[in-house]
Parts: sequence; C-alpha cells; structure tokens
Amino acid sequence: MAFAANLRRVLNGACSPSLILQSQLTSIRLNTTLTAPKLFVSGLSRLTTDEKLEEAFSAFGQIVEAKVIVDRVSGRSKGFGFVTYSTIEEAEKAREGMNAKFLDGWVIFVDPAKPRESRPPPRPEPQPSETGFRTNKTIGWCG
Repeated sequence: MAFAANLRRVLNGACSPSLILQSQLTSIRLNTTLTAPKLFVSGLSRLTTDEKLEEAFSAFGQIVEAKVIVDRVSGRSKGFGFVTYSTIEEAEKAREGMNAKFLDGWVIFVDPAKPRESRPPPRPEPQPSETGFRTNKTIGWCG
C-alpha cells in the first residue's frame, strides 16, 4: 500500500524518487538500537584516514578511537571503519547526524557495530596417502 502511494506521488511530480528512497532507507537503518558506543562506518573513500574520520565525527562527542580498516598487503582503505565514543548517547547522536552524509566525496552509512564473531581454527594441511597422492577439492586428484 505504501509503495503504491509513493509511486503515485512520484508519477504526479509531487516528490522525487530519491527523497522517498532515502527516507525509507534511513528509517530502516535507524530501527536498530545501540547497545555499545561503537559504530560501524561503511562507504568510506580510499582517501579517508583515521584522522579525517575522527575529525568528521568529533563534533558529536568524545571519541575514544577512530579506525579505518586497511588491507594488509596494499595498505589501502577497505572502505569501512569503526568509531568508538565514550557514551552510547554520543554514539547515537553521531549515528543520526552522520548517516547518509558525504565524507571525502562519498556517501557514508553509520550503523551499530556488531561484536566480532569467533573464527574456527585453521584446517590442517591434508596429508598425502600411502600412494603419494592427495585430494584437491577443486579438481579432484593431483600428484
């Protein structure tokens, strides 16, 4: 029903499609509540540094840490990062104030950070059989 009403408004020229889409995305993203003062920031430019991230979010409260995640090999930004505030209230203000805003020419999205999931231990290397062959998952047998 809401879709039909929004479509009717766009076709009549009363409202632009981007405004409707942005308001619906914002309402969906803001439905989750913060349980920790740590925020996940996605959509970062490759030029965004820890300092630029901290500077952009510092207006909303005292920042404990601002970290852009970088690739170990290339040293370039992976396009996301984390900002940690001293209180949940400051983090909530920053989330509302910075979500869907521009930073370094890119639109960023701010969501609550999820706790890090534990990873299973690495699998041991397969041992060769008594014939000297081992199984390769991709192509079958190899020598």
